[in-house]
Amino acid sequence: MEIKLIEKFQRQTIEQLLSAIPFFKAVKQLDPAQFDTLLQYSRIITYRPGEVVLHRGDGDQCLYFLLKGRLAVYPSEALTGEPVNYVTPGEVFGDLARLMHSPRSATIVADTSSREIMVFSADFSAFGELESTHPISLPTKLLYYRNTVHNLRWKLEVYRSLHPKDELANRHRAVKLYLGPKDTLEELRSLHEQARTLASLLVAWNDRFGSIAPSSGQSPDRELLKALEH
Repeated sequence: MEIKLIEKFQRQTIEQLLSAIPFFKAVKQLDPAQFDTLLQYSRIITYRPGEVVLHRGDGDQCLYFLLKGRLAVYPSEALTGEPVNYVTPGEVFGDLARLMHSPRSATIVADTSSREIMVFSADFSAFGELESTHPISLPTKLLYYRNTVHNLRWKLEVYRSLHPKDELANRHRAVKLYLGPKDTLEELRSLHEQARTLASLLVAWNDRFGSIAPSSGQSPDRELLKALEH
């Protein structure tokens, strides 16, 4: 593992790397100054194939985005059994634990088939309290939570389409969209609560269908995993 400070990279290189991440791309277009602020709390980490990126049980305030390569997700020990999922460039990972204020629920490893693995790490503690607007502004927070809720709902929809009669599908339907005034603290509060509820549901789905119990010897739902990769 090698940690690289953002200022060691040319600005054009950083912008090109982050252009594949919808949240950062949107922030740069909306408010370049906020984009710069986020960079101040960020770093780039490179890994060798087989290195552990996150351990199950870890806890921190960072959000991680994969820039290059591929990551393998294991329910417990690294490189033990088959991965239950993969992280591909542009995807965020480590967000469920942060939303639920809980330890990491899986171990994530730099895939042994990748030659170059590069991760962007952003310290989420910069966001401060939910309703604080410094140093991270309300519009930036709204962009983040809108993007998070969208991604969570999309992943949950995959599960629900494959298991429409499961009781978790009914719980998903009960999470209502926000219909109030846009670009307000009210919207932010609603999105934050939606994100936490949806994250909890996704963990429940993962536990039921998307991971391998260490002693079960069962394979994960391949159709589901294939759908989640795209």
